[in-house]
Amino acid sequence: MDRNKFFQLHELIKDDIKKTNTNIRESISSLERLAVTLRFLAAGDTFRSIAYSYRMGERTVSKIVEEVCQALWERLQSQVLEEPNTNDWKEIAKGFKDNCQFDHCVGAIDGKHVTIKAPPNSGSSFFNYKKTFSIVLLAVVDSNRKFIYIDVGSMGRFSDSGILNDSTFGRKLRTGGLNLPSDEPLYPGGVEIPYVFVGDEAFPLMTNLMRAYPQSNLSDSKRIYNYRLCRARRVVENAFEILAARFRIFRTPLTTCALHNYLIKHNFYDMRDDIEALDDRQLTPLAHCGFRCSNDSFFVREEFCQYFNGIGAVPWQSTRVSNILL
Repeated sequence: MDRNKFFQLHELIKDDIKKTNTNIRESISSLERLAVTLRFLAAGDTFRSIAYSYRMGERTVSKIVEEVCQALWERLQSQVLEEPNTNDWKEIAKGFKDNCQFDHCVGAIDGKHVTIKAPPNSGSSFFNYKKTFSIVLLAVVDSNRKFIYIDVGSMGRFSDSGILNDSTFGRKLRTGGLNLPSDEPLYPGGVEIPYVFVGDEAFPLMTNLMRAYPQSNLSDSKRIYNYRLCRARRVVENAFEILAARFRIFRTPLTTCALHNYLIKHNFYDMRDDIEALDDRQLTPLAHCGFRCSNDSFFVREEFCQYFNGIGAVPWQSTRVSNILL
């Protein structure tokens, strides 16, 4: 961000992070506190490295980062991570239709493991399948790679579906507490279909959560459905990649998600180059995960499949699917 944008961000939190001067010494200014924290988040430097750069104590840098991150989260969360209402969901769905050609989609969901040092006396609770210790950032994003919902802190040993099931978002999804729009047909005269989220094979197939067909013995129509779903689902993977590129430290994932949304909301950087680099070569086949699903969820997926192969078809989808298979 440029100098003016830095000062704009500073105005939001300066009263929360400023310290009072004493007779013994002057306090570190709020501007320098913010600069130290953004350096830590963006560069991924150690506290010791930053302490040398700013001529501060290592413990001082640690305390500054903790306090400023807390202030950023408290100030930005209500502005850039507010819970969507029904009209907001419809705008998100319009974005997925325009940008990803997936109708009735209101979010892409996925989990990201954030590597940590193993907490004391935690045993293997945070040990994940990648052979590292981690906490999980479960996120739902819109078609513009903006975070809608996040859940942070689950132990790395848990699966994405288990974390979803225990999260506030998951409970609201099951009980209808997300204020999603009412069911509507995909096309005039069609069957009424619920608005849905899209995820990978780690998540269950639900009435409001779609995933791909299992890869064995797929028909051409099902391959096209899988391709169209992957186009919508990949935006959450793109969001994680852009987040990691902008903020190379993930010890405070709540704050970085809020800053990520803040930068998008105020157009502090242009993501078009980042997004264009994440092309169809990222679309990989999905495997079957073995969840038991309701008949309604199978029906909804079939309706999407028929729609994408009929009225909702796009002219280039068959060519793209063939290229992926090759």
